[in-house]
Amino acid sequence: MSRARSHLRAAFFLTAVSPRGATSWIAARRELSARPAPQEPGMEYQDAVRTLNTLQTNASYLEQAKRQRGDPQKQLEAMELYLARSGLQVEDLDRLNIIHITGTKGKGSTCAFTERILRNYGLKTGFFSSPHLVQVRERIRINGQPISPELFTKHFWRLYHRLEETEDSNSCVSMPAYFRFLTLMAFHVFLQEKVDLAVVEVGIGGAYDCTNIVRKPVVCGVASLGIDHISLLGDTVEKIAWQKGGIFKRGVPAFTVLQPDGPLAVLRERAEQTSCPLYLCPPLEALEEGGPPLTLGLEGEHQRSNAALALQLAHCWLQQKDHRGVGEVKASRPSLLRQLPLAPVFQPTPHMRRGLRDTEWPGRTQVLRRGPLTWYLDGAHTSSSVQACVRWFRQALHRCKEPGSGTEVRVLLFNSTGDRDAAALLKLLQPCQFDYAVFCPNLTEVSSTDNADQQNFTVTLDQVLLRCLEHQQHWSRLDEEQACPEPGGPTSLLLAPRPAHSHSTSSLVFSCISQALQWISQGRDPVFQPHSPPRGLFTHPVAGSGANVLREAAAIHVLVTGSLHLVGGVLKLLEPSLSQ
Repeated sequence: MSRARSHLRAAFFLTAVSPRGATSWIAARRELSARPAPQEPGMEYQDAVRTLNTLQTNASYLEQAKRQRGDPQKQLEAMELYLARSGLQVEDLDRLNIIHITGTKGKGSTCAFTERILRNYGLKTGFFSSPHLVQVRERIRINGQPISPELFTKHFWRLYHRLEETEDSNSCVSMPAYFRFLTLMAFHVFLQEKVDLAVVEVGIGGAYDCTNIVRKPVVCGVASLGIDHISLLGDTVEKIAWQKGGIFKRGVPAFTVLQPDGPLAVLRERAEQTSCPLYLCPPLEALEEGGPPLTLGLEGEHQRSNAALALQLAHCWLQQKDHRGVGEVKASRPSLLRQLPLAPVFQPTPHMRRGLRDTEWPGRTQVLRRGPLTWYLDGAHTSSSVQACVRWFRQALHRCKEPGSGTEVRVLLFNSTGDRDAAALLKLLQPCQFDYAVFCPNLTEVSSTDNADQQNFTVTLDQVLLRCLEHQQHWSRLDEEQACPEPGGPTSLLLAPRPAHSHSTSSLVFSCISQALQWISQGRDPVFQPHSPPRGLFTHPVAGSGANVLREAAAIHVLVTGSLHLVGGVLKLLEPSLSQ
């Protein structure tokens, strides 16, 4: 196994620091290496994941991707080549009943709703999504459950060996990159497992996404659109809509939720170009008329839009297969809204209702109550999704508020990655009136060498730590601006006024998620009980005084947001069963 590597993270340690201490810390930067000598792996799950991680830093692929970024056809041709080398042809994928879903906010939740509804009909389902929270095998699911470590290991090495054996010495890229490899592996798993249908979440893009190699999906969906991944997709929502609409196929029905006029017009144009019938989903309220309200397994008002899209996708597929009990159409909608035909209004069946109610999608509007601590976990990472997160957090706080219940402390745990505008996201979070803002990288422990699922070699340790310090500086500036607000400024997201605390809003940076959680929980979470923190971890004045406040608080509300990878790291520590 000439390419197989095991990777070691250089251990590092960063105590809580204030903005004033940032300069001295930056001066202590050091050289770090993420690629030690090759090592022959065994056939265990962790060995497979470590070898998979070597594809994160496939430099030749990254260079090729930059050249091909403006030409989706070349991207798909490269994917077809990898597919053929793996032993499949594009025609083989036609045997899969694929529901293809894209968007920038809510596509994962829409996939989860759709899969759960259809599984309730007794169908064997496949589900491919990204990113994973705790273990990479979460990305490929059968009947809603991540494939077993044994099944993952078997399929991984079978595909890896096959690609090695078919390597072309003249090719500049011999192995696909991380996400492409997992996409190929998912197709192999779904075919081997003979699933009745597969719900496939598009990666970052649409037109150029490697999942778009699918020629004949049974139905397509577009969740809410917004600004995200601008270096890849474009700097306007219209450009992003053009990319997302690239999954439309001739004659394949597609559904979208209500979008702003600009992106909706682009989606309509893309649909017309490909002769794809595109429908606008009616709101969930229209499907509730004449029946009891629908209960959703995922919290947050914004999930109603995702559920409405999921119902249309499931209903469309069931109709195509002439499945009994698809839901009686209550009204035809021939009229046009914004020049798009409305999807049918139908009565959701008991299977559909139970599917929506029973949907679980960890890390999205998830609440964990642990003694005096309540953890609010949401992987929001775009402006629109963070706004939705703030509304959900505000409503959740309002529901649990008890008069005279004692001192309440609010803590933000935040990180943001890639080319996202962290300052803009943090500004949206300011109205939540946090007492403490905590920043850390998406690293569960100081050293992740024993946990391959959490390793990321696309960035250096220096980069992620410096970014956390930048987040802290953004927050401090916003905090100063909030102390002297402009007259007539926006207040629509503000919570009810709170009594002044004896301490000012403060911010801290920790070197990993575990240390951040140790400080926030102060040993008061009955499940998260780590070993004693490293000596000197809480010696910073803010950390010391804040620890006293947290130990004495009657209620601690912690919002974890900004990155799904951060949420995944937190879940790994708070819910150890997810690592088993």
